[in-house]
Amino acid sequence: MSNITYRMLQKTLAGLPIPVDAPVIVHSSLSAIGRIQGAADTVIGALLNRFNSIMMPAFTYQTMIVPETGPEDNGIRYASSTDLNRMAIPFNDDLPVDKLMGITAAALQKYPLAYRSKHPILSFSGVHVEPGLSAQTLEAPFMPIEWLWKQNGWVLLMGVDHTVNTSLHLAEKIAGRSGFTRWAMQNEKIVTCMHFPGCSNGFNEAGESLEGISTHATLGEGQLTVLPLQAMVEIITLYLQKHPTGLLCKDSHCQRCQEYRKRYNKK
Repeated sequence: MSNITYRMLQKTLAGLPIPVDAPVIVHSSLSAIGRIQGAADTVIGALLNRFNSIMMPAFTYQTMIVPETGPEDNGIRYASSTDLNRMAIPFNDDLPVDKLMGITAAALQKYPLAYRSKHPILSFSGVHVEPGLSAQTLEAPFMPIEWLWKQNGWVLLMGVDHTVNTSLHLAEKIAGRSGFTRWAMQNEKIVTCMHFPGCSNGFNEAGESLEGISTHATLGEGQLTVLPLQAMVEIITLYLQKHPTGLLCKDSHCQRCQEYRKRYNKK
């Protein structure tokens, strides 16, 4: 397995076409890249040495509650998680990010200079991106991405593919794909979270359309991919307008993707 040093990481990041002053949303899997000396802390240090502003998802699915009943056509099976509901944890600023986010996202959440948004399920953390994080609400969970979009931000995928490219949900929204309603524990009460996104397991379908604006670099045993956020959103928005069921996964048991297909079949 590759043994990657801070200097090697710095050199690779410096070779990417991202302007130093552009905010960057990062998704990473260190296990896909190889052994990095200092692990996630080294990655955070190298990112902040190269870029002025970084952001990562800090999602916390352990706060979620599934009620007995709710709105129809909501991509969820009600009264299905009684045991999990009992174990739900109220959101707070120090609540660990879900393990699906990776150890780099967990390290950024704990970084002394990092700020975290307050959404009980879909929070983001970052450094020097407070205006975007502060704009997030229960009704507008992807305002941090919209802020990045308006700031000419970039997407950096480190050892991961488009199935974790959260910013593609913004293209879904602009293309008219409405979200779902979910519920979570926050401040010892249950709150309603609007515009919860669909499944991202089908997002690799976007790869071919985005290849023309993607830059790739090798790091250890993995690949880095970078994309300008505005161009990415524009391309995928147009793609979804032409292919309304595009980017949906093929799993017949996926309630959210099946609900989207139902909605389009009604039109």
